[in-house]
Amino acid sequence: MIEAEGLTRRFGRRVAVDHIDFTVRAGEIFGFLGPNAAGKTTTQRMLTGVLPPTEGIVRVLGHDMTANPLEAKQHIGVVPEAANPYVELSGWQNMEMFGGLYGVPARRRHDRAEALLREFELWQRRRDRVRKYSKGMRQRLMFAMALVHEPRVLCLDEPTSGLDVASRRIIHSMVRRLATEGRTIFYTTHDIAEANLLCDRVAIISGGVLAAVDTPEALKATFTGSQGVEVAFARPQDPAALAALPQVHRVDKHGDKLHLYTGRPAEVCGAVVDFARQGNLEIVALGTLGPSLEEVFLRLTESGGRRP
Repeated sequence: MIEAEGLTRRFGRRVAVDHIDFTVRAGEIFGFLGPNAAGKTTTQRMLTGVLPPTEGIVRVLGHDMTANPLEAKQHIGVVPEAANPYVELSGWQNMEMFGGLYGVPARRRHDRAEALLREFELWQRRRDRVRKYSKGMRQRLMFAMALVHEPRVLCLDEPTSGLDVASRRIIHSMVRRLATEGRTIFYTTHDIAEANLLCDRVAIISGGVLAAVDTPEALKATFTGSQGVEVAFARPQDPAALAALPQVHRVDKHGDKLHLYTGRPAEVCGAVVDFARQGNLEIVALGTLGPSLEEVFLRLTESGGRRP
């Protein structure tokens, strides 16, 4: 659905995106992660035809974004990070206008506008001017506007940034439903927990270079050194005592719990049980922990390198 080959963007001598390659499959929620100034928004602007690449090719459903931009853009809906509907128009007027720009027939445009405004819980405010909307309402309206022409690809740039819990929940629910219907979602975010929750695959970009592209679980599995055992005792214990156990590399304290880092979590669980038995200690909680996507993200972006 989306293909990027050698995608590069320079601003003078600064290389914002440096020869990146990836594909996004039909019906996939594809997360695009990176720290600030990593090249996320620049990449999305090239994918949606807002910014021409310095080098490389973008194809959307086989249409070259540079050579055939109109054909490519007709298949894309875009939700920018900063909601920018026309604030002097009503929510309904924004929907009608946007549908008209994409050539949606009047009857279909009307039906789509009503269905989407109801789904995004904006129907009761459809006649109000958008300047009276909250930030969350404006972002939901932008999402509805991006869907009015029924695009097959949806590009979202930090769509839940700064939103209230209710608005985030509505957007997450809609993203999941669209994917089950076969729509393709390109989801740019710096919210790692959100990417882990929503995305089928993620790409991590750092310094304009792709550090990794894979499923969240596969990325976690490559960093086995971050595996661990988490234990809580009925009374506090000295972390140094547990750090002396075989196969334990490091111990961190998190509230009333101790996190023991190890490449052999099953063996360490047994050692913790023996430790408790010998000290006549009560174990309140004991379990294994895999590396988090946040740990993978930090290790890749801090080093600027690729996964092992």
